[in-house]
Amino acid sequence: MRVPLSWLGEFVDLAPGTTPEDVHAALVSVGLEEEEIHRFDLTGPIVVGEVLSIEPEAQTNGKTINWCQVRVSTGSTTDESNVEDIRGIVCGAHNFGVGDKVVVTLPGAVLPGPFPIAARKTYGHVSDGMIASARELGLGDEHDGILRLAALGLDAPVGTDALGLLGLDDSAVEINVTPDRGYAFSIRGVAREYAHATGATFRDPALAVVPAPSSIAFVVTIDDRAPIRDKIGASVFVTRAVRGVDPTRPSPAWLIARLKLAGIRSISLIVDVTNYVMIELGQPIHAYDLDALAGGITVRRAGKGEKLTTLDDVTRTLSGEDLLITDESGPIGLAGVMGGQTTEIGAGTTNVLVEAANFDPVSIARTARRHKLPSEASRRFERGVDPAVAAVAAARVVQLLVELAGGVADDLGSLHDATPAAQPIFLPAGFISGLIGLEYTRDEVRTSLAEIGASLKEIEGGLSVTAPSWRPDLTDKWTLAEEVARIVGYDRIPSVLPVAPPGRGLTRTQLLRRQVAQTLAAAGHTEVLAYPFVAEKANNLFGAPVGPTVPQMRVANPLDGEAPFLRTSMLPGLLQIAHRNRSRGLTDLAVFEQGQVFRPVAGVEYGSSVVPPGAVRPSARLEIELNAGIPPQPFSVGVVFTGNATRQQPGRPAVPAGWQDALTAVAQIALATGVAIQVRQGSHQAMHPGRTAELFVTTDAGATSVGYAGELLPAVARSFDLPAVVAVAEINLSVVFDRAGAELQAIPIRTMPAATQDLSLVVDTVVPAGEVLEAVIEGSGPLLDHAELVDDYRGAGIPSGRKSLTFALRFRAADRTLTAAEASDAKLAGVAVAAARFGATLRE
Repeated sequence: MRVPLSWLGEFVDLAPGTTPEDVHAALVSVGLEEEEIHRFDLTGPIVVGEVLSIEPEAQTNGKTINWCQVRVSTGSTTDESNVEDIRGIVCGAHNFGVGDKVVVTLPGAVLPGPFPIAARKTYGHVSDGMIASARELGLGDEHDGILRLAALGLDAPVGTDALGLLGLDDSAVEINVTPDRGYAFSIRGVAREYAHATGATFRDPALAVVPAPSSIAFVVTIDDRAPIRDKIGASVFVTRAVRGVDPTRPSPAWLIARLKLAGIRSISLIVDVTNYVMIELGQPIHAYDLDALAGGITVRRAGKGEKLTTLDDVTRTLSGEDLLITDESGPIGLAGVMGGQTTEIGAGTTNVLVEAANFDPVSIARTARRHKLPSEASRRFERGVDPAVAAVAAARVVQLLVELAGGVADDLGSLHDATPAAQPIFLPAGFISGLIGLEYTRDEVRTSLAEIGASLKEIEGGLSVTAPSWRPDLTDKWTLAEEVARIVGYDRIPSVLPVAPPGRGLTRTQLLRRQVAQTLAAAGHTEVLAYPFVAEKANNLFGAPVGPTVPQMRVANPLDGEAPFLRTSMLPGLLQIAHRNRSRGLTDLAVFEQGQVFRPVAGVEYGSSVVPPGAVRPSARLEIELNAGIPPQPFSVGVVFTGNATRQQPGRPAVPAGWQDALTAVAQIALATGVAIQVRQGSHQAMHPGRTAELFVTTDAGATSVGYAGELLPAVARSFDLPAVVAVAEINLSVVFDRAGAELQAIPIRTMPAATQDLSLVVDTVVPAGEVLEAVIEGSGPLLDHAELVDDYRGAGIPSGRKSLTFALRFRAADRTLTAAEASDAKLAGVAVAAARFGATLRE
């Protein structure tokens, strides 16, 4: 919401010298969020000039220019040094004549662009300034002709500062309006908040206009047979008519300037007036060409297959939930969102019907999102509009159309008001002090609530509080407490950290998640956050080791139409982040993310028709029913490596990232959780054959697969615009956490000397080295302290179809020094198990 300061100052007293920064600071103190400060991007000297003469001059290029003499200062009869100032100016426009008063930008001025003005030679003359158009001044899009004051209904002495005359010296503060503060989507609401913050006098613009009764009824029917959430779509509907409007009259400069600062483009006088009142009072207004209406108006839901061409020239197929404004010809507008073309205000409109209504916020929000049609009106209706201001806003539009457009207020009109009576809220005595932790006096509570417009009544045990019509967000004693704290001042609340009660803290799962993140980060990985929405193709590729498709959950209203599915894997989002970083020159990456993936079961329909009540914890039975309506969402971690794992250094070449780094990350995660993760050769449709490991954890059901690690297929990597070698790992942490103990078990340090031996076994090439290692470890027994693969040889001396695997073994006893014989016996026991399982033989 942009708030021009001159407009704000009409409804609340601004101290002399108040700056936009001062206004921002005041509004922040009552809980509003500051955004930007907006100003017209131009500086003077820019003055009113009078055209004294015009000499048309034809040019060789076929263009005719005007060599003009323009008076920009009349001089002074009492000051001989202050003489009349006449400038010669070249102008290419032809919509003005001798005697017209125009806006002249003199040398030294700067127009939006920036476009500095200087005396310069052109078309054989020295043009000593420029006669400006509306677009050059930032007042509109008109650029075919220069801006004449008479066309704006203005007159001023020659030499007058045009910035002040046209309202171009104004500025605006921008604030962010949160969903619960819809009343601040108006100058009226912001002025009230500024008064709360500073104590300045507030003048309610809604009290300045008295709606006149309509003696001739305009037929309006509310036929809402399909209410949303048991709420009627239109609780208030006001119409007023104005006849004899002059469609040729321009919008005044002050109105254009204010709308421009408020972020709204000037269109025509009638439309500008409706927008002006919307910004001023917060009530969206729609104007119809009265002569284009067929009969009365009916407010109803759309029928099946109905269509409407809206003002943006788009024909829309309507939903049964859409609330429509219709006449006897059919739909003429999407209620609270956008009007239709058939009754649009045009260049020939002379008779106007003004509509001011109050629509159900949820209905309007759904319609705006369904049709991807956000508008200034829908933004206000979504947050809640004051139902009591509709008649006032309609009367204000009529007032301005009579004053500015020469119209005549007509007796035709209507008033439908079915606003439910506001329900009082019981505020127990002492409740606010107990909730906020600060002692508030009885007078402070009463004064603060009265200041926001609430009605108060003393009752036994506390106050009965009725919220004002513009505050639908005040629904209970907690929201009232927030208002008191806000109005009295947040600075009164002490900054005291609460003391955590004993016996609480992070849950076991939270601790494990944190340990995984801290371990990976300490190892040099960077934690990132990716969007959980992906394309169907990516889910099919990474969601399962084999394709072609996997069950997926589609988002009903996706942010990106090309990525409408919830992720089944962490990897697509991480790969997109890697691509984005590489496109910005960051080529050596090790990134990870923890989060949920969504893996629906094929053939199962998800969703629940049960809507739990708000502010009440669901029962255990209801929780079970709600959880059954959502797909499994295992918590996972994904890791991606690209570029070099170790950069080039003096005397040492760069070490590229590869599958080894992915397996190292897996080992780090296993260490962080205290769960043994077994690594076996595997296969995955997105990963490189022979460089893919499948990861297992031992559960009650046996060895359970929890993920994959290795390198992507080069073609898959290239599809993400990444280099051919990309290492990845993904682990289902939900399964891993289930196997984690309550506490990590430290491995005792053994102090006895170790006995080391190497073991070379010959097996078939198809036998995974990891499985051979597991057999050796199992057979060697408790004396084996450490074992790892150090060589995989295939060549001379080894039969075809076989390979030699060399393992480094370390043996150690906890209570004595081992003999060489004891170590050899343990090694041979491991060889025996490997021989029995895989036909392994000792290499000669």
